[in-house]
Amino acid sequence: MVEMNKIAVFTSGGDSPGMNACIRAVVRTTLYYGKEVYGVKRGYQGMIENDIIPLYAHSVGNIIQRGGTILQTARSKEFMTPEGRKKAYESLKSQGINGVVAIGGDGTFSGARVFMSEYPDINYVGIPGTIDNDLFGTDYTLGFDTALNTVVEAIDRIRDTADSHNRLFFVEVMGRDAGFIALNAGLAAGAEAILIPETPTSIDNIISRLEDGKRRKKTSSIVIVGEGDEAGNAFTIAEQVKGKVDFDTRVVVLGHVQRGGAPSCKDRVLAAKMGMGAVETLLAGGKGVMVGVKNGEVALTPMEKAVKHHQEINPGLLRMMDILSR
Repeated sequence: MVEMNKIAVFTSGGDSPGMNACIRAVVRTTLYYGKEVYGVKRGYQGMIENDIIPLYAHSVGNIIQRGGTILQTARSKEFMTPEGRKKAYESLKSQGINGVVAIGGDGTFSGARVFMSEYPDINYVGIPGTIDNDLFGTDYTLGFDTALNTVVEAIDRIRDTADSHNRLFFVEVMGRDAGFIALNAGLAAGAEAILIPETPTSIDNIISRLEDGKRRKKTSSIVIVGEGDEAGNAFTIAEQVKGKVDFDTRVVVLGHVQRGGAPSCKDRVLAAKMGMGAVETLLAGGKGVMVGVKNGEVALTPMEKAVKHHQEINPGLLRMMDILSR
């Protein structure tokens, strides 16, 4: 086994709160073990362009509380080609790097798997950095908790104005293929209905539920719409309901506000565990795995399994929602 002396870290795909805290953990752990550490700017695209810089302890000072990513992130079409991956390989080899910590989602891990199949002398270990919480092999992905708290705070504020004006609000949240943010935020904020990709949506049932609430003298209603719901986005669904219930109807799309802001305490601790776990996995000869945290302990899952077997929605939460929202 080739000794792991130089480790690189990069962030890829959509940004998520806690990425900076995770970069910090990777850098500090690598230095603790007496190895060199490098940062790849702009994900795989920066790797192709050899935009790779050495990192030191002071490089990651005062970033643990910052949202976004100091290494920046991008999606690279060029990396999807053999020519692009060859350039990326040559960049890493020119710096003497033989271990890489990839912070991102399923696209990031899929790219790493293809790269390793072509260039097996570079070891990749993944960290699940995505607010969607949809990767298998970890209880929570990095950024999910912060995004969830951002959404709940926004819904609480919307509820104040909804109550004041006897209004119905449709609030659209992120989650193109997964309803974890919508379901958990809806439960925490007391939404009247939650629409997610994992369950079928009935417009008639939504109308019936809202009318029932009106009869029980509810002064406002909130419907949470996961952006990937099969019935459409919040505007589409609101148009189908508008005029059929006695509420003044409004739509709010929270959008990218869910990705920003300082990471929560939970995400900072998660970042520390995952970042340290990734470096120690590489130093022990591990590769092709995602570092997750299950029941509070670091757990390793093959990248292929992490991508293919997405996290399942807890049916108990669905039942809870049905009972408590009435």
